Amino acid sequence: MAEFWSEKRVVISPDPATLADSVAARLLNRLAKITEEGRDAHVSLTGGSMGSAVLAAAARHPRLGKVDWSRVHFWWSDERFVPRADADRNEKQAREALLDTLDLPGANIHAIAASDDGIDLDAAAAAYAAELARFGPEGGAEAWPSFDICFLGVGPDAHIASLFPDRPEIRVTERAVLPVRDSPKPPPERVTMTRPVINASQRVWLVLSGTDKASALGLALAGASYHSVPAAGAKGRRRTIFFVDEAAASQVPHELITGEY
Repeated sequence: MAEFWSEKRVVISPDPATLADSVAARLLNRLAKITEEGRDAHVSLTGGSMGSAVLAAAARHPRLGKVDWSRVHFWWSDERFVPRADADRNEKQAREALLDTLDLPGANIHAIAASDDGIDLDAAAAAYAAELARFGPEGGAEAWPSFDICFLGVGPDAHIASLFPDRPEIRVTERAVLPVRDSPKPPPERVTMTRPVINASQRVWLVLSGTDKASALGLALAGASYHSVPAAGAKGRRRTIFFVDEAAASQVPHELITGEY
C-alpha cells in the first residue's frame, strides 16, 4: 500500500482547557467547510480525557450549528471491549460529550460492538472491519475510508489507539482491524484499527497534554521506531499535527513548532 506522509508539526496551547477549545474550533471549521461543499465527512475519534474534552468544547462552541451533521460520520480508532454502558467505553464518553446533542442520523455513528452485544472479541473486530469496508473507495485497493480527520491520543508509553509498544499489533499491515488481548493498559480486551487505516487519513491530529506525555512526544518527533514508539508511526496524508499544551511540549525542538494551523 502506498503511503503519502506529511511533515509533522506541533501547535502549542498554554493549558489543557485552551488546548481543547482550540482543537474543537479547528474541528468545526473543517467540518463546516466540507459539508458546505456538499461532501460527506468521516472523523475517527479517540478516547481519554483530552478526546472527551475536545468534544465537550465543540458542543458549546458557537460554530456548532454551522455544520451539516447529516453529512458527518463518526468512527473510533479503538474501543475497550466492555459492556455498552461501561464508563470506560469510548463510544459512551463521546456520546455524553457531544454526539447525543447533535441532530445526527443513527447510521452515521459507526460504533464498535460491545462485550454485551452477543458476539466475542474476534467477531467484534471482524464486524468493524466489514463496516469500514462498506465506506472504502469504490474500486480502490483500501478496504476503509480515508478519514478527513483522525484524532489520536498518546499515552505516556507513546501508544496510539490500542497499538502498544513492542506488541505484534503495531506491525500488522494486512488487516484493517484487530482484536487485542492482554492489553498492558486495562481493560485487557480491546478492538483497534491498524496503522495502515490510521495513516490513510487525510489529517492525523494527535492531542495530548501534561508533563507525563513530554517524553513520548519528544520520541515521536525525533523519528523513533514506531515498533517501540507507536506515536512516531502516525502520519496523515495531508497533515500530521500534534496539538499539545506547554507541559507536554517541554522537549519539542523549536523548528517544529507551528504558530498557526
